[in-house]
Amino acid sequence: MAEPFLIDPIRLSEPRDVVDALQERYEQAVAALRHALQHFLETGTPPDPALRQQFCYPGLTLTYRPEGATPSNRRAFAKFSGPGVFGTTVTQPHAFRAYLLEQLTPLMGDYGAVAHVGRSRQEIPYPYVIESGDELARGTASASELARSFPVPLLSVVGDEIADGLWHDHGPQPLALFDAVRVDYSLRRLVHYCGTDWRDVQPWILLTNYHRYVDQFIRRGIAEIRAGRAVSLSLPGDVTLDARHDDHAIDAIIAAAPWTRFQMPAYHLKRANGQGATLVNIGVGPSNAKTITDHLAVLRPHVWLMVGHCGGLRPSQQIGDYVLAHGYLRQDHILDSLVPTDIPIPALAEVQTALQIAAQSVTGEDGEALKRRLRTGTVVTYDDRNWELRWSQERRRINLSRAIAVDMESGTIAAQGFRFRVPYGTLLCVSDKPLHGEIKLPGAASAFYQRAVSQHLEIGLAALDLLRENRLSLHSRKLRSFDEPPFR
Repeated sequence: MAEPFLIDPIRLSEPRDVVDALQERYEQAVAALRHALQHFLETGTPPDPALRQQFCYPGLTLTYRPEGATPSNRRAFAKFSGPGVFGTTVTQPHAFRAYLLEQLTPLMGDYGAVAHVGRSRQEIPYPYVIESGDELARGTASASELARSFPVPLLSVVGDEIADGLWHDHGPQPLALFDAVRVDYSLRRLVHYCGTDWRDVQPWILLTNYHRYVDQFIRRGIAEIRAGRAVSLSLPGDVTLDARHDDHAIDAIIAAAPWTRFQMPAYHLKRANGQGATLVNIGVGPSNAKTITDHLAVLRPHVWLMVGHCGGLRPSQQIGDYVLAHGYLRQDHILDSLVPTDIPIPALAEVQTALQIAAQSVTGEDGEALKRRLRTGTVVTYDDRNWELRWSQERRRINLSRAIAVDMESGTIAAQGFRFRVPYGTLLCVSDKPLHGEIKLPGAASAFYQRAVSQHLEIGLAALDLLRENRLSLHSRKLRSFDEPPFR
């Protein structure tokens, strides 16, 4: 007989009570694990089996047993595809409170699902309860000694089988795309790569491949704070700017911020309502693009948009023109086994419309003038920056695709959005035309950067503003599988 998914479950009828119970169970488990760690470091006494059973994530199940047909609605999330018992483990319930309530309220209200909260059998790895990282330095225990007595991160239990449609189990059906140990794994990786607390990441995300966009984002952030539209700006290295800082202090803080220590530094412009914007400089290449979106996905952002540079492939394009991707020729290869290239990555109407309206508003151009400046079409994403050296081999494929631009990240980011059910979009700026003799020489590049980057970032932020106004309709049913977990 299979072991029960929950130990000592309690039944709850209100979504807020469910989240409160998850929080209480989580805090109890973390406190027990931290206390046992401290005791071990001081005395060398390991936890006994009974105590170790307390080091487990809380679990949640929703049971849906309709008396008739499953209700139909047009919502893209918080819905059941059929009757059954659905379960997941949960970490950091306090930080995810708004998200959990957004999912639970319609599932329990519209469908009458019955909720149970209890202790799961999934252990919390001890590194995930250590915040500052120096607690273990006070003891003499080695990593191997700790691993013999405490749960450790195991790659064998961290995976994306649910998101990738590979889940097979005899327990409850999946309630969410990611369980607790997968979420905790990514939260720690975000801190490592981005240099900021994962709690600072905002639900509206811009991804770029050039640091010059960061400079403009910081300037915009400071202006937003001065105008009262934002409350603070978080920089890598746990640096925070807010209205208390004058211009002189801000310049000094920015100059001293240790962003160079981090592979993909992140910047977070926070609003009082929690609906701010994050910019991540992911650098160049599909590997970075996949890495960061693997981890950002567990935060369930509302959208991520790529705003970076590309090579223009058409003679009529000019340096500084924009490319709004409506399709991708994926030559990045990094996701071929997870999202095969014969799987279409659809353009999302809500995102495409927001980007086009934002471009029109920021540039002040419309009609034919906007069409000359903003071209919609297919973007080729390569994993080889020097693809031009194979032009004789690549020419026919690019021609058949009718591609209008080439880069190294956009197709990966879109495919990851499709894979993880995160709305996505791409607005690129033409920085060179490699097939037409207009290459990125230092002088021309510098002039281009000064002219184009500020406006391009402004369009990206304006698009986020438009998408915020229609948040519920943004989460497209195009991204949902037929047996989708109920949680977004």
